[in-house]
Amino acid sequence: MGSLGCNSEPHNDSVSPFSINPLDPQEFRRQGHLIIDFLADYYQNVSNYPVLSKVEPGYLPKSLPISAPLNPEPIETILQDVKEHIIPGLTHWQSPNFFAYFSATSSTAAFLGEMLSTGFNVVGFSWIASPAATELESLVMDWLGEILKLPKAFLFSGNGGGVLQGTTCEAILCTIVAARDQKLCQIGRENIDKLVVYCSDQTHSAFQKAAQIAGINPKNFRSIKTTKSNSFGLYPDSLESTIQMDIENGLVPLFLCATVGTTSTTAVDPLGPLCDVAKDYGLWVHVDSAYAGSACICPEFRHFIDGVEGADSFSFNAHKWLFTNLDCCCLWVKDPSALIKSLSTYPEFLRNKASDSNKVVDYKDWQISLSRKFRALKLWLVLRSYGVNNLRNFMRKHVKMAKSFEELVCLDKRFEVVVPRNFALVCFRVSLSAIAKKIYDDSNKHVCEDCANEVNRKLLDSINDSGVVYMSHAMVEGVYVIRCAIGATLTEEQHVLMAWKVVQEHADAILNKY
Repeated sequence: MGSLGCNSEPHNDSVSPFSINPLDPQEFRRQGHLIIDFLADYYQNVSNYPVLSKVEPGYLPKSLPISAPLNPEPIETILQDVKEHIIPGLTHWQSPNFFAYFSATSSTAAFLGEMLSTGFNVVGFSWIASPAATELESLVMDWLGEILKLPKAFLFSGNGGGVLQGTTCEAILCTIVAARDQKLCQIGRENIDKLVVYCSDQTHSAFQKAAQIAGINPKNFRSIKTTKSNSFGLYPDSLESTIQMDIENGLVPLFLCATVGTTSTTAVDPLGPLCDVAKDYGLWVHVDSAYAGSACICPEFRHFIDGVEGADSFSFNAHKWLFTNLDCCCLWVKDPSALIKSLSTYPEFLRNKASDSNKVVDYKDWQISLSRKFRALKLWLVLRSYGVNNLRNFMRKHVKMAKSFEELVCLDKRFEVVVPRNFALVCFRVSLSAIAKKIYDDSNKHVCEDCANEVNRKLLDSINDSGVVYMSHAMVEGVYVIRCAIGATLTEEQHVLMAWKVVQEHADAILNKY
């Protein structure tokens, strides 16, 4: 045995009985069963937890050690800490009583697909890095595009193609960078400060973030006002007049982000007319349908994306309403070469015959990062395990429950539905007349919007503080509305009925104070 050297000493760290190979198959099997049982129990009992976490900021460091353990701890001990310290700090997105944001839907098939992906743990940045990962993704994206009846120009079977991103922000960023570089090739890179991007005042903030990252001058971000009279959709004439004003001022229109199913109210921008305007001025059009895109696999909702044939790119989040666990954003583009020109790098260490042949897809050139997960597995399992007909029926069930909730709101004369319901989101509030009746004993008496907003804000706080259900809010044209977004996988009719009962009970308490 060789000498340790005159200044070396053997390590004195004790060897734990748990020190086995980190991927020992038998221990993986044993611990995996424990985790599955743990999660199955969690799903079975999730409705018993307060939906909104009750912890205070900084609660966790008080409960856990201040430094990492030197020696292994058994999974049983760790799971006990999860139960005692982590679960109380969760807001339970999988609760059937979660109605706040658009849901992060889950399913057994997607969970198992995620397990397979994590288990294989491949890094499929190029075709050669894992051919199955690339080819399954291309296949599944064509499947899904066909289900959505997207124009063939968006599919690999046409001249386009689809890619799985993590989030909508990533998808928009990739497309805005592609559009930016196309335009700068025409007008010169020194003119980047002249580029202008357009959206409505209802567009998700992900677009603004993407524009900032892409180097668009913040002064050239146009958020165009919408109105209730147009159901908060972007009016084509408003877009055109804004574009013309920018051109007169020497600026260069670049990009329009149209939305199908806005976050606040699920408003729908009129794609056809907007694309017509954009085409006249050479804008790239991206359609963000993060939430509502899933519903468009149902024939009765497909009309909401009519006009998409005029767009350059389209995306939606399968992790919102297509029962495919986070994260899974589906992006299609008509011209993949535009993405590739902007996002491709090809260092020597990645060179290979398949890529050099130009006969394969290297998804690293369709996204921001190099590394990527095998996301297609979970989407593939969802489509195969449930089938398109069942997926449609799952979403129809949510829409039906939302319609029932909307009808309950309309039956109570104290409340009003503020905007039309398009999908499974109901936006409602205590009405001005109900507040006037309580304050002045006269429903015709004028009540300012600020007063109504304060009443509804207090109502929502009271509802959420109860822990029984969780809802959120939006501000539209200065009106504070309560959002009830139905879509959690475990939600059933009784949960919706109970949620409305909670709203009524807390409204009674709030209004009786006046």
